Amino acid sequence: MFSREQEREAMFKKLQLLRSITNSHAHDKASVILDASKYIKDLKQRVERLNQDIATAASFTGQNFPTIRVEEQEDDFLIKVFTTRNCQGLLVFILEAFEELSLEVLQARVSTSDSFILEAIATRVRGQVEIFSAKHFYAQAYILVPYPLTYGE
Repeated sequence: MFSREQEREAMFKKLQLLRSITNSHAHDKASVILDASKYIKDLKQRVERLNQDIATAASFTGQNFPTIRVEEQEDDFLIKVFTTRNCQGLLVFILEAFEELSLEVLQARVSTSDSFILEAIATRVRGQVEIFSAKHFYAQAYILVPYPLTYGE
């Protein structure tokens, strides 16, 4: 049988372990438990986000990766994106990538029936002095769009 002192010591060790796992700086039991509860909630949110990312990645099978083509036309770019399946959120990600690349969409045509097709004419936002090319677009698109991309020639 455990004495009260042994039980108290065991509880203290468990609280120390919980404090170290959750990176809590609290000293009283209630605060450590509250920090642990917040930590578990954060972990659950991370798991949900990862599951969503996995589901999105799993929606790409075989050659269903988006294909992207960029043609330079004087000061503008003709950007074409195609995939055989419509992927939820792909258009939003592409438009956010354009914004991150300081590109202004002048004209766009999008079809999202069974497949996803985007043809856009974009130009550099005025005041941007950065040298920009189709290769630069490919490199940045790969970083910014969370979908696997293949590049058309």
